[in-house]
Amino acid sequence: MTAWTIAAAQYEPRNRSVAENIAHHLRFIDAAARAACEILVFPELSLTGPALCPPPNADELQPLAAAATRHQMTIITGLPLQQNDELIKGLAIFVPDNPQPLTCPQGKGTCLAPLPGQVSVLAHDAAADDLDPRASLLATSDCPDESHQQLSRASLQRFAHKYAIAVLKSDYANGSLLGGSALWDEQGQLVVRADGGELLLTGQRSDRGWQGDIIPLR
Repeated sequence: MTAWTIAAAQYEPRNRSVAENIAHHLRFIDAAARAACEILVFPELSLTGPALCPPPNADELQPLAAAATRHQMTIITGLPLQQNDELIKGLAIFVPDNPQPLTCPQGKGTCLAPLPGQVSVLAHDAAADDLDPRASLLATSDCPDESHQQLSRASLQRFAHKYAIAVLKSDYANGSLLGGSALWDEQGQLVVRADGGELLLTGQRSDRGWQGDIIPLR
């Protein structure tokens, strides 16, 4: 089993200012690099805050592309995308040594594997059988409102068990009593779950399976 270290950013958006949000993203990225993380996932619409507004331009995103290369880390962020004359929830995926992110609709989640470059997005209308067979992690940043959090968490746990794939969820630092960010292993067992506050939720996979940790952002 390939060793792997991944993380979810439990993140407080910064007043819809793209520049301020990117600066805050870089703090999380530096913390994830110190923990030797190879994957870092942010909540949906993390670059603008939880609202649909005009997306950032390519120049604004360059610091994140540079950070992905500097730390050899795949970084998954959320942003609005323009599609068919309307704004939708999307992803900007920064891959090491690529000057431009992959942008695409948010979908159900991002399929990832420990080997570099194995990244794909499971579309909202795709069947779960369309999962990339190489993938060993589904990273999701979908953030339903609090009344649906319990159902969302149970669904992700069942998904992990049914398809034998680890599931990593990144959520906002909203202090929900139902919990936010979490990691389940390939059997659907909860590895680690975060309460409220800004933090990194990390998972380390080894021959002994998954272990998790919570790193407060200071």
